[in-house]
Parts: sequence; C-alpha cells; structure tokens
Amino acid sequence: MAGAGPGRAGGSFRGQGRGRGREQRRPPTWEISDSDAEGPVRAEAAARAPDPAEERRAAAEALRLLRPERALRRLAVRVDPAILQDAGADTLMEALGALGCEYLIEPQPQARSLRWSRVRPDPCPRGVPPEVWAENEQEVLLLLEPGEFLRGIARLPKVPGPGCSVPWICPESPARPHLAIIGLDAYLWSQQAGVQGTQWQQESPAAPGAKGAFSWSQVEEALVLLQLWAELDVLLVASWRELSEHVCAFTRALAQRPYKRYQESQAFSFCTAGRWAAGERVARDGTGLWRAWCRQIGQFNRVSTAMAEAVAAAFPSPRLLQQALAACSTEQEQQALLVDLPVAARGGTRPRRMGPDLSRRLCLFLTATNPDLLLDLGS
Repeated sequence: MAGAGPGRAGGSFRGQGRGRGREQRRPPTWEISDSDAEGPVRAEAAARAPDPAEERRAAAEALRLLRPERALRRLAVRVDPAILQDAGADTLMEALGALGCEYLIEPQPQARSLRWSRVRPDPCPRGVPPEVWAENEQEVLLLLEPGEFLRGIARLPKVPGPGCSVPWICPESPARPHLAIIGLDAYLWSQQAGVQGTQWQQESPAAPGAKGAFSWSQVEEALVLLQLWAELDVLLVASWRELSEHVCAFTRALAQRPYKRYQESQAFSFCTAGRWAAGERVARDGTGLWRAWCRQIGQFNRVSTAMAEAVAAAFPSPRLLQQALAACSTEQEQQALLVDLPVAARGGTRPRRMGPDLSRRLCLFLTATNPDLLLDLGS
C-alpha cells in the first residue's frame, strides 16, 4: 500500500509533466478580434469622410468669392474703338471707370459694340458647381444709329420663319446680343417734321431710309416682333447718360448672377436639420413637433389657439388622428369624431366643445384625395 501511493503519485507527476511538455512545444497562436480587423477600415473610412468644419469653411470661402463686389472685379467690358468717335462716349467711359470693373478698348467682331466676359477664379473654390461660373458666357450690346435701326426694320420679314435671319446680328456669334439705340424718338420727330403733308401708306411702303417712312406704331410692332420671335432685347434711350446708367446696371446684374446660381444649386435653408427660418424649432430628438402640429391646426380659418391645443392634446400627432379616423366605420362618424372634444376656457369664457365645423374640416384634410376639394364652406 505504501509502495502504491508513491507509484500513483509518480504516475500522476509523469502525466502532468508530459502535459506541460506538450504545452511548451505547442506553437504560439494569436486570436484576431473583429475590432482589430475593422480598425484600418474604420480609419480609412474616417479619413475619406468629409470634415463638417472643413465643408463650412469651403462654403464660406465660396460665398466670399461669389459676392457681387468681388465678382465685379472678374468682369471685363470690352469696348469697340468705333464707339469712342462719338462725342458722348466720354460719359460712358467715366461711368465704367467709376464702376470698378475692368474695361478694355479693343476691336470687336461687330463695330460699335460692348462685350462682357467673365474670368473664372483660379483655383476654383471647392464645393462650387462649374456651371455657376459660366466661363464661356458672353453678352454683347450693339449700338445702332436710328437710321440704321429703321433700315433693319424694313428688312424684317412680315411672317418670320425658321430660316429667317435678324439684321445687325451674326448668327455664328456665341454671345447673347442686345440692341441699344440713342435718340430714336427725336430722329422720328425730325423726320416727320421734314415731310409735312406726307403719310405712311402700308400697302405701298416707302423705300428704306426715306423720310417719314416709319411711324411710332410700326416701330412698336417691330419691337414686339423682335422680342417674341428673335428673343432680342432692344433698349431705347434718349442720351448717352441713360445708356451709361443702363450699362452700369447691366454690369452689376451680371456680377450678381454667379451668387444667385450658387444659391439655387444649394439645398433649401429651411430644410436643414433642426434649423428653421420661421415657425417652431424642432430638435433632433423630436422636441417641438407637438408645437408644430398645433401651429398647423391653427392655420385653419376660425381656429383659436385653445382649439388647436385641444386637438393636439387628444391626438399628439397627425398620424394618431389619421389612425382614429381610419378606425371609424362610416364617413359621418369620421366627420363627427372631434365634435364633442372639450376646449379649455380662457379669459373668463365658458368651456365649450369643438363643434362640427372644425371636426369636418380636419377629417377632410386628412382623408380626402381630391386636391381641389374646398374644405371651408364659409369661404
């Protein structure tokens, strides 16, 4: 018995020794957890994700660059040298110099014309769509003498068609044309004074350029034809000062165009998360939705604040009211759902009930499928 004890003990020891030996010879292993595998992926995704602060800075920089006063510096007005031959052209050049934009005197494809072109900023700010700048956009204002304008009117077709061309305008020009005539009214009056006793006969028109060939009614008809058929704007001014004011106003409008295009390309400001231009402020956790529901009910005619709060207290959301209406068996039961709803008394008035009018209107508002249905019978 005594020998068996040590033998068993020795056998137990040898078994433990062999177990430890096998554990020591076992090659080391490592377990890879999900967090270790996802670490580089998450880091790469975080690096690719846009930084909200960086996006806000880029948007602010784009807005600063698109401001009309800064966009005005990137506008260039090219003036044809033939315009400077007129004595009143000094007024135009002084106005362009005071405007603050760049203006150059260089020959243009069309004589006596002004051409506007836009210079795209380099580098272009991030987050601004390319179509905002419209780098190839050009506008041309062609100055015509009154006699030249009337001769062009005489060549206009009576019934314009697709193949008809407009005088004064080059069809191959990529710029959008505009016309300006100085002193047409005075020119017509002088022509009428020089041909006393003669009248314009529509069935046998006079030769182009003949004295007294056109009247104001015919000029107005030609202006309407040019605007509707050729989409051509015609500016009639009495002096170079009026022309200069129009050119300055037109240049400022062109400077504002990129900013307006950028605003149109952005999402609506009142749809941003948690920020409202007017009305109730709604937080991300839903705080404020109940007040917004009260405001929506209060938009109905003849609905007081107490009535709106009574409906919102009984049905805290439009969905709950829709479910209650859907549970009604008949249409009459739907329209009478809110009739006996109590309305709290305010200002010493007696408590009252909602009544059938608002109950019917709310029912139709949430259940009707006809968009032209008149909800308020009293309107």
